[in-house]
Amino acid sequence: MTPAFPGMNPYLENPDLWTEVHAWLIMQLARHLNPVLKPKYRAAVEQRVYNESLLVGIPDVSVFQSQVGQTQATTTTTLNKPIKVNLPMSEEVKETYLEIRQISTGQVITVIEVLSPKNKRSGEGRNQYTAKRRKVLESHSHLVEIDLLRFGEPLPMSGDIPSDYRILISRADSRPEADLYPFNLQEPIPGFSLPLQPGDDEPTIDLNSVLQEIYDQASFELVIDYTRQPVPPVTESNFQWIQALRGS
Repeated sequence: MTPAFPGMNPYLENPDLWTEVHAWLIMQLARHLNPVLKPKYRAAVEQRVYNESLLVGIPDVSVFQSQVGQTQATTTTTLNKPIKVNLPMSEEVKETYLEIRQISTGQVITVIEVLSPKNKRSGEGRNQYTAKRRKVLESHSHLVEIDLLRFGEPLPMSGDIPSDYRILISRADSRPEADLYPFNLQEPIPGFSLPLQPGDDEPTIDLNSVLQEIYDQASFELVIDYTRQPVPPVTESNFQWIQALRGS
């Protein structure tokens, strides 16, 4: 039975699912926004492409166990037996995001980013994203940054408080000050207004509803085992809370 989560479903953070969740979320946000943004604006799906050197086949979240061999004489036969290892390979990475553009001018009014695991760990993915983030923050475009991943290093900001998830709204006319919505696993995802140009009605984004639609349409319930810990795992108390949700 699928638990009735009040907000984020932690099982969707599994690296085996997250790429698909991310793609669904970007497209579903565009579907929700375009009917209320037109005719003045449209939500356009954009893509960031870069190469990253990594151990291909090693998932974003892994637990490695080291085994210490017994101390004994090594024979010539053992030395001649190869050991299987993985080598870093260059992988093309594609990350999608949304741009809210003004139809008459083509100007990018707002950038909506949904963070991926590669944005939250050291490496080319984080370097590429922080460079893009800096460029947006130095422009006249607003930034909406959605972080639905518990693991990894949060993006830099002052005054951040520890939380499982966060949504950052940086309005171009208010920088360096920004609005942060921190929330935890057992809390609903806060609704927030999409920043547009002064005087325009700003639609409210309800991520709770969007994620539930994605869950239903993508049939994620068929590939999630709620009797087991999510990946990455939650605390034991949160896991017991999830099991209680399953039975309620």
